[in-house]
Amino acid sequence: MKIENQVTLEFPSRSANEGFARTAAACFAAQLDPTLEEVNDIKTAVSEAVTNAIVHAYPDTLGKILLKLRIKEGGALEIVVKDWGVGIADIEQARTPLFTTGSEERSGMGFTIMESFMDTLKVRSAPDRGTTVTMVRKIARRAGR
Repeated sequence: MKIENQVTLEFPSRSANEGFARTAAACFAAQLDPTLEEVNDIKTAVSEAVTNAIVHAYPDTLGKILLKLRIKEGGALEIVVKDWGVGIADIEQARTPLFTTGSEERSGMGFTIMESFMDTLKVRSAPDRGTTVTMVRKIARRAGR
């Protein structure tokens, strides 16, 4: 699928950057003329992916997070969140609702939430090498546009 536009952002794994990432994703997606519901879905999914990287990939240190946003032919928004942190030993277990490696205030619903708001969710990871989360959301062309 041909890429029509793209942007790549890199930032430290500070919790303050989660809000930046979600806002940047929403602003980039705006060129597809999404509905308010679609914008909120995108912001929520990005928030979950970036928060996972901040909390789980770098539990005791600062690291870097890459956010890549692409618009592909047909109005598909691809969102990639990559880290170079501790990685996930068992992706299937990590995608199980309520499973968490974080503290008890963590819900363990991050991947479930991402999956529910995106059309596709792919997770690639290797212990001590990091994790890449790729999400795609198709933004339908609205009537009259």
